[in-house]
Amino acid sequence: MKKNKKSVKYVRPDWDEYFLSLLEPLSRRATCDRGRSSAIIVSAQNTILTTGYVGSSPGDGHCDEDGHLMVTVTDKKGHQSQHCVRTLHAEENAILQAAMDGVALRGATLYCKMTPCVNCARRIVRVGIKRVVAQKRYHKDAESKKLFKNAGVKLKIMDDVLEKYDKQ
Repeated sequence: MKKNKKSVKYVRPDWDEYFLSLLEPLSRRATCDRGRSSAIIVSAQNTILTTGYVGSSPGDGHCDEDGHLMVTVTDKKGHQSQHCVRTLHAEENAILQAAMDGVALRGATLYCKMTPCVNCARRIVRVGIKRVVAQKRYHKDAESKKLFKNAGVKLKIMDDVLEKYDKQ
């Protein structure tokens, strides 16, 4: 007896979907429970150049073990927000790993969990990354968006919702 299988056509993910799908498993290495995120930097030929995740510098304690190192930041309008400064951001760690390995990033694409903060955006622009693809928005992304636009870095946000995390 023959089974009647429904024919389901397999659809390969496009490059953006593919690289974004790799972020979650890489994020499991993050050492700060406030923002378990990661970043992947790929060449114009879609080859992975480097990865990074939220984590402390070698020799420094991890938030998961030693607790957070929180600072309060007040913006121009007087709004205060909490930031953990014990760890480096995923985007920053990916860029630093490329520097350690002697990998040029000019013309590359960076994939990340949320729009990079302005400090990471500055580093992204400085090393010549030309495209950023984020899964979601960061709550303080206005400066980053402006910097990317002025520097000619294309920003694509897949899901136009804010990423939520503790003590935002």
